[in-house]
Amino acid sequence: MSTGGTHSTANPERALLHDLREGLRRVRPTPGRAIGYTAAPDVERFAAEDEAREKWLNTDPAEGRSTVAAVMVSFNKKEWVEKNLQALRRQTVPFDRIIVVDNDSQDGSPAMIRSEFPEVDLIVMPHSGYGACETFNIGFKNADTDFIAILDDDVQLCEDWVELTLGRIVDEPPSTAMISTRVVEPGMPEWFLNHPDVHQERYMATFRGCATLARRDVLELCGYYDEAFFIYGNERDLSARVMNAGYRILQYPTAWCHHGTPFGMKAGPRSLYYHVRNLWWYLFKHVAVWQIVYFFALQVMHKFRPRNEQVRADAVGTIGIFSVIRETRGGWWIVLKATGAAFWGLPRCWRQRRVCRHPDFALPTK
Repeated sequence: MSTGGTHSTANPERALLHDLREGLRRVRPTPGRAIGYTAAPDVERFAAEDEAREKWLNTDPAEGRSTVAAVMVSFNKKEWVEKNLQALRRQTVPFDRIIVVDNDSQDGSPAMIRSEFPEVDLIVMPHSGYGACETFNIGFKNADTDFIAILDDDVQLCEDWVELTLGRIVDEPPSTAMISTRVVEPGMPEWFLNHPDVHQERYMATFRGCATLARRDVLELCGYYDEAFFIYGNERDLSARVMNAGYRILQYPTAWCHHGTPFGMKAGPRSLYYHVRNLWWYLFKHVAVWQIVYFFALQVMHKFRPRNEQVRADAVGTIGIFSVIRETRGGWWIVLKATGAAFWGLPRCWRQRRVCRHPDFALPTK
């Protein structure tokens, strides 16, 4: 597997990657430059005359180019899945495999995929009781490529998403395990849109699970998603394990996607329960005790002061949690039940506990 770093010109593949990296250094997007949220972002592109890049990206995988698989989990979102797969087909550099794990959808999604997208490796679960973590893991374990694109079923990637992310990650050292791309979602507030952390290329403490490129071997090394989480908060947990293994996560806003799910925390009792329980588990497994105290002090402060540009942009899944509690019938009772379930699972979390002290680590808010 090609992961960047120092390469000997004695190996043709490594020579290609070396030439590609040298070319990318000349045209890398300016760090910190703001990128607007538009239908077709006007971002700095790789030089068209970069022959090394063109040669490598158009090389057959059998002849040296790294391979990429798209892994998506679908559940009763037939129209979104169709748009998603159409966008995957339009990639300027094609995916080598597309794996869809369908959680027993009843809206005709599996039949549509079989008839309209025969190139897709479709796995249909026997019933819909599986969690997103387990179904994603099934997809990850079925991928035999160098890289995996982790995708939600309701995203549409920009047409050069593979080209951009694959080209970027080979310019990184092998310690960069993930490229988290920019996500455009309905309902994004102005304070978030204007936050400088959102628009700059930088290393971060988590990744967007709807559109991220990851090294397959690192996912395997770190144990994939924790299936006990079931759904929500699993990205932060995996990120901590990735950093504990010595790797980094790069935010790369040049590559982008549209996401059908609105910004922030999803409303409803199910979402609230799993977000709260899994946040506790994340804290139990990876966060120092003094940081846990600090984190909850911040939450109390934010309850009485509107969230603004001071909130770190890395983790958006729990933004709006107090609004969800207020708007959900029996919200505080659900929080208590989720907290009780979290402490019931404390022995398991404590056995797995390894405080993350990586320089990139940060709490969901600061």
